Amino acid sequence: MVEQSAHLDAVFHALADPTRRAMLGHLAERELTIGELATPFSMSFAGASKHVKVLENAGLVTRTIRGRTHHCRLQAARLAEADAWLRRYQRFWTERLDTLEALLRAEDEAKGSSKGSSKATARKK
Repeated sequence: MVEQSAHLDAVFHALADPTRRAMLGHLAERELTIGELATPFSMSFAGASKHVKVLENAGLVTRTIRGRTHHCRLQAARLAEADAWLRRYQRFWTERLDTLEALLRAEDEAKGSSKGSSKATARKK
């Protein structure tokens, strides 16, 4: 359990940064070099490499070195673990929101029927 918690902490830490989320989006399309990952953000190789290191530590990216070129590939398994964790809370909130919706509908119906009976009473007078 502690190991899974550490994995989730690292994944959510990595996902907390918009640049890293965008990098993952690019890597979902294909393998990219660090230079290619840096280009859309106008950042240095070193800056992009630091972001990739965080993604690597979270288990979201693997880096292979071919000659002097660093290639990065998405590893989506950790994202699936985070998604599974989030789904528990999605079910929780869906149930709560469904209950709230039912209460609001019942309240609207009660107001609607009380207005109808008020109009009928007013017509009789």
